Amino acid sequence: MSHLEVPVLIVGGGGCGLSTSIFLSELGVESLLVERHADTSHLPKAHYLNQRTMEIFRQYGIAESVYAAGAGPEHFGSVRWTTSLGGDGPLDRRVFYTMDAFGGGGLYDTYVADSPALSSNLPQIRLEPILKRHAEERAPGRVRFQHELLTITQDDSGVTATIQDRTTAAVYEVRAQYVIAADGGKTVGEQIGIALHGPSGMLDMVGCHFKADLSAYVDDGCLITWFIDPDGSGAWGSGGMVPMGPTWGKHSEEWQLSFAFAPGDPERFDEDMIVPRLKELLRLPDLEIEVLRVSHWVLEGVLADHYQVGRVFVAGDAAHRHPPTTGLGLNTAIQDAHNLAWKLAAVIKEQAAPELLDSYELERQPVGARNVDWAMFTFLNHLVIDAGLGLVPGQPPEANRAAMEAFFAEGPRGETRRARAAEVLRTQRTEFQAHDLELGFRYDQGAFVADGSVPPANDPMGTKYLPTTRPGHRLPHAWLEREGQRLSTHDLVDRHGFLLLTDSTGGGPWSMAAEAAAEKLGVPVTVAVIGERGDFADVDGTWARLREVGEGGAVLVRPDNHVAYRAGEPVADASDSLMQALGAVLSR
Repeated sequence: MSHLEVPVLIVGGGGCGLSTSIFLSELGVESLLVERHADTSHLPKAHYLNQRTMEIFRQYGIAESVYAAGAGPEHFGSVRWTTSLGGDGPLDRRVFYTMDAFGGGGLYDTYVADSPALSSNLPQIRLEPILKRHAEERAPGRVRFQHELLTITQDDSGVTATIQDRTTAAVYEVRAQYVIAADGGKTVGEQIGIALHGPSGMLDMVGCHFKADLSAYVDDGCLITWFIDPDGSGAWGSGGMVPMGPTWGKHSEEWQLSFAFAPGDPERFDEDMIVPRLKELLRLPDLEIEVLRVSHWVLEGVLADHYQVGRVFVAGDAAHRHPPTTGLGLNTAIQDAHNLAWKLAAVIKEQAAPELLDSYELERQPVGARNVDWAMFTFLNHLVIDAGLGLVPGQPPEANRAAMEAFFAEGPRGETRRARAAEVLRTQRTEFQAHDLELGFRYDQGAFVADGSVPPANDPMGTKYLPTTRPGHRLPHAWLEREGQRLSTHDLVDRHGFLLLTDSTGGGPWSMAAEAAAEKLGVPVTVAVIGERGDFADVDGTWARLREVGEGGAVLVRPDNHVAYRAGEPVADASDSLMQALGAVLSR
């Protein structure tokens, strides 16, 4: 049996695993990725990439590739509830409600102000090949599809895994310092004793990925169209449809339409009826449809009881699985990888003690728990929407039709029902306008120095994001200028080290402190002096408004753009304060 040694073994070649490989390569850490399948996903899967994820891709030089292939906000800035796309009956092609979503429409200015990166929309079937290419370019020969993990054992000094090349059936051994399980919980978690807890089997979901020309019936800017058939009953009477590209807007060549079935409903496997059902729901009997693939999955909201066992870490779907509502699954997975990668690099390079790795679970598990809960909440809120439209579960089709006739009726009768529905439908902004969920998540424990301050109040509806430099939070974005070049505060962060932001008053003391700390600890610490007489001009005063520290104070930022420490005012001994802060963060 052949033998290979590598610092990090990544198990799983989906969006999470491939991103992890890219991050580690850019951080100068060698890794091996193994994936049991022959190629990337053949299903659309997740598609919405939120601003925080695109910030991470931007930091690691892959955002432009994603933007080039994905849809811009002009193509996914709204969602809509409607009865059908076609038909000429009195209830056909009637729109219940349209909502701005994902930073589009009236949300655009707010989203643009809070981040240097816009969201994108690109299903995994198109995203993963891009990530795979970037991973292979950075680690030639170390991204191995059709290679399957068989066994894994660990001891005090490392992890031993046996891998099988499924093409040749040859088995080889890999010895790694650390293992990241991004395998969807299929292999590693069970072997090391990690369990996922939470409700499962709530609904059986069926997705139909198909080709059709819908350009005459849909709008350019609508990402999700929710259909409610006035005469429908059961699971086939409603569904959500999303364009899947590769051309975006109404000229998308491919689409995904998903249906929710009660557990055990035998009709979920009646794939021969899918095309007739699609045509009936859309009210387009003559539409030419080519079914590409039908997928089945079970609705669940589960969270791993541990994110780390010894030298093995779980990330992505191996750590948390939940409904697609709010688009948190893949985004949370990539953010898991981002959090873990810099910490592994710091430990492997002996810049940090191994105890730094304990902060991964402390930081990411609560975020995973909140996102699982939020996705479940927003999924189930669709039942509230049905009630707001006057639809009652289990009532006969003729009762549904009567409710919809009343909804669209002229005069006070219809106006009252439409006003009620609008109020109820606005509650689904928890799914489609979750700006605070995307940017405002924070770490309450972990690799940072708490300063005793109170966090900004969370918006209970998840929409209003309040930027802050409080330790544990994401660094606020502000545009700066240097020698005519426009830069974000995020652009100043060195993914290989730490960033110290201060002003001209603190520039001297904090610069000397950074130099001393970097020399003693062997960790890069870059200083950026912002404002008058500084390195960077605060052209519109945004940083002065957001920094939350006084003249001579400083904000220390980790390689993953989260604040590690801040001094609200000048300190007596900047070198000692910074050394202690870095020592605490790096567990030294």
